[in-house]
Amino acid sequence: MAIKRQWRATEDEGKVFPGLSYARTVLAPAYGNAKRQLLEPMIAIHKAHLIMLRERGLMRNENAQLTAKALLGLDIHKLRSGTYTGKFEDLFFEVEQQLLELSAEASGNLHLARSRNDMGIAIYRIVLREKLAATMDAALELHDALRRFADKHAETIMIAHTHTQQAQPTTIGHYAAAVTDSLARDIRRLKSAYEGCNASSMGAAALTTSGFAISRERVAELLGFNSVIENSYDAVSGADYVGETASAVQLAAIGLGRFAQELLLWCMQEFAVAKVAAPYVQISSIMPQKRNPVSVEHVRSLLSSAAGDAQTVLAMIHNTPFGDIVDTEDDLQPYAWRSLSTLEAVYGLLAKVIDTLEIDKDVLRKRAYDSFATVTELADTLVREEGLSFRLAHSIVSKFVAKAAERGERVRGLSLSSLKEAAAAAGLKQPLKLSAEAFHLALDPERFVRIRTLRGGPAPEELRRALGEQAKRQAEHRAWLEEEAQKQEAAMKALDDILTEWTAEKRAKSEKND
Repeated sequence: MAIKRQWRATEDEGKVFPGLSYARTVLAPAYGNAKRQLLEPMIAIHKAHLIMLRERGLMRNENAQLTAKALLGLDIHKLRSGTYTGKFEDLFFEVEQQLLELSAEASGNLHLARSRNDMGIAIYRIVLREKLAATMDAALELHDALRRFADKHAETIMIAHTHTQQAQPTTIGHYAAAVTDSLARDIRRLKSAYEGCNASSMGAAALTTSGFAISRERVAELLGFNSVIENSYDAVSGADYVGETASAVQLAAIGLGRFAQELLLWCMQEFAVAKVAAPYVQISSIMPQKRNPVSVEHVRSLLSSAAGDAQTVLAMIHNTPFGDIVDTEDDLQPYAWRSLSTLEAVYGLLAKVIDTLEIDKDVLRKRAYDSFATVTELADTLVREEGLSFRLAHSIVSKFVAKAAERGERVRGLSLSSLKEAAAAAGLKQPLKLSAEAFHLALDPERFVRIRTLRGGPAPEELRRALGEQAKRQAEHRAWLEEEAQKQEAAMKALDDILTEWTAEKRAKSEKND
């Protein structure tokens, strides 16, 4: 059998640049990523740097105007649809050559006081902040869906589990609000990553800045960055901005994956808690009865994929030299982008699944009333009504439940007389004075939930208070995100407005001279 390979070396391999193996393994993929992801940020940096050079008197007005016209006249579609030929080392040099041709060499000083080093980091940061913003927007959408779901089920009784065993009664809403709070921390970490990412490396040049009197602050302002990376060596060497993003994504994916796993368990007939809506289930090719919630399975697997891509980012940074190095650049960045894009997509999908999820309230309520999950409250009642220590009350109720389980009794069949027998067996000297009414109230799961009004508890009024606080915090995040988006949009528009004004000035001057 012939061995099939994507490519084979030619006779010219190793003699001229680029070597075929190098081009196909590294340069062509990097070029493809660059034209899809980096082209517009690259051109924005050209524009911002040009504006600063002219303002600082480092480029003649006429050359600046011709360069502005060239930048505005670049054929973005042609660049984006191009393929790697090896004529230029990378997209940067291809764009630079086009600018020289369009400006009749007037753009020759555009690269004054900068390097591909500081440009590259600035480009990566612009791309990353955009993807972080999109991911946060989707996370806020899921947060809204979970809050609506929690409010809808604030009084839907369920048994909560610890160590996979029945523990105490709570509500579906209380559980969902816990997931929502976890998601809120993920959003906060993504926001922190955005803020860490949103700083300009421009002006660091190769790594030592420049002898020309440029303004790093002005370029940062023009590009919508909130700050300048102070130390120029750090500006081109630090990789923690993308590491912080990867860490935030990894935690978010792992945390949400735990919820997805629970959701899949809820959908099992043996659990019979939840039913995923028709648009998000698939059938079996052989078993007519099947109704598979595979959308949630995809959520789980895609979250694992996002966590894996994020781990790749961290692994690629590990043990690299602290300096400008390719390990943290073209090969690494796509993993960060993909981890964010996957997380964003999952947030959007899961929001729709949650919005349409059906919960079997009757099944959950019956299980709560048939279980021993309320007996913590029975022990608490003995403390309050009989003045016993909690440890003794715990021992009495434990013996009481054990005997009932041996007899095959359900909680509804428990009797006060059996509790009194357990108290005597536990060595209690005086008989219990507990009334039958207090006994039965202590075993009522709905009352169990209703009286837990402490902050963070499952009582419906407390839960709705907490959900209101969640909504306020998330509204603040939403307002901040929208403000950032408007700021970035305004910054990019201002670049074009300034350059358009320059070209209009040149045109008006030419017409006047004519």
